[in-house]
Amino acid sequence: MSRLDFTPYRRSTVGFDRLFDLLESQARSNGGDNYPPFNIERKGEDEYRITIAVAGFRPGDLDITAQQNLLVVQGKKRPEGGQGEMLHVGIANRGFERRFELADFVRVENADLADGLLTIDLVREVPEAMRPKKIIVGGQPTLEVVKDDGDEANAA
Repeated sequence: MSRLDFTPYRRSTVGFDRLFDLLESQARSNGGDNYPPFNIERKGEDEYRITIAVAGFRPGDLDITAQQNLLVVQGKKRPEGGQGEMLHVGIANRGFERRFELADFVRVENADLADGLLTIDLVREVPEAMRPKKIIVGGQPTLEVVKDDGDEANAA
C-alpha cells in the first residue's frame, strides 16, 4: 500500500495541519470494511445527504451522535430469534459503526429511516461574523447605484 506524503505541502502552508492529519488518518484507517454501504450526496450549495443501507435494522437499533466536526452512526445487532436452521446467510446482520468527519459549521438537520435506507440531512450554516465581507480601499463606501438604461445621450 502506498503512503501519502504531505511534507511538501506542510512546508508551504500555514494552519492546514488538521486537514493533512485528517487525510493521513483516513488513508491509514481505510482497512477495507465497507459495511454498511453508503452514499454522500450534495443537494445544494450548503446542503448534503448521507444515505446508509441498513436493511434489517429498526430505528431503535440505530444510534446517531453528532459532535463538533464528527458524525457517528452505530447499528446494534439484535439477537436472532429461533427461525430454524439457516442454510445460507447472505444478509449481513452485524453491528457497525460509521464515522464521518464534518466541516466546520455543518450540523445534522434531520434523520429518517425508510425502506432499509437511513438518510441523514446535513446543512452548513456559516455565522454572519464568519462570512466574507467586501472591504473598500481608501475610504468610505460609495452608495451610488450605477444604472445602465441606455439614456446616455439624453444626459448631455
